[in-house]
Amino acid sequence: MTTARFSRRALLQGLAASAAIAQSSNWKKHVGLELYTVRDLLEKNFEGTIAKVAEIGYTQVEPVGFGGLDPRQFRALLDRYKLTAPSTHTSATDGPGLEKELEGHQIMGFKYTGINSPRPAIPAPRQPLTEESVKKSAAQYNTRGAIARKFGMKILIHNHAGEFDPLEGSARTQYDILLAETDPALVAMQLDIGWARIAGQDVLRMFKQHPGRFELWHVKDVADLDRIDKSLPPSRRRGTFIPIGQGQIDYKPLFKAARQAGLKYYVIEQDNAAANGADSLAAARANYQGLLKVLG
Repeated sequence: MTTARFSRRALLQGLAASAAIAQSSNWKKHVGLELYTVRDLLEKNFEGTIAKVAEIGYTQVEPVGFGGLDPRQFRALLDRYKLTAPSTHTSATDGPGLEKELEGHQIMGFKYTGINSPRPAIPAPRQPLTEESVKKSAAQYNTRGAIARKFGMKILIHNHAGEFDPLEGSARTQYDILLAETDPALVAMQLDIGWARIAGQDVLRMFKQHPGRFELWHVKDVADLDRIDKSLPPSRRRGTFIPIGQGQIDYKPLFKAARQAGLKYYVIEQDNAAANGADSLAAARANYQGLLKVLG
């Protein structure tokens, strides 16, 4: 099974829509923040932190929790600070309450979400990933994407570095299979550019090979790409995240290729912004200002 199996008309329509958005968008006006960046502050003062994020200039956020608020309360909070949340990293859970959860996600304004399986009481031993096992995962993404579509959403797939490890008994990677086997009408790739670069990926080449598939981006910078031990498998590689414009990822050509990538929404994320007692809000501000300089 490959992408070609899916509706070519749907794919072309999606590409056309993405191209129109990318062509008309001023990305400086649509800067989002992955709220994981300021998670330490959210735990202390949820609304106050949201207010400060909006004050910096962010117009979109990607939540990793809702601060104990129900969907209508959370949407009202976003509206209060003139924010939107096109995507979320707080997934719905498959099961009897799934559609109720997705209704809530719809109320909060999400266009992209995830659907997770319930956590087993006793976790099963982790099995090596194979082409067949990843194809099964891709089929599950498509099935869940069809459910999400009823609520006006797509399923998102987010990466770290391990998705680029070779699969057991294969030269292909998990990411290769997911790109080939998921239906672009139902499933969007949320490309974490920082982790992809740590894994050794050529992001511009990815855009050329899979145009229109990368509707969502996580934008982050890395200080030490040239010092990463490339003899290690991607899953074992580590990098140091720093504010955008201070590291080694050049975002100018990537945003120039946004139309080809299919970009619709992006969020800045600095995974380590709160590490060792650092000021995560200051990091969010530095990232925002750094990206504005990059975008010119």
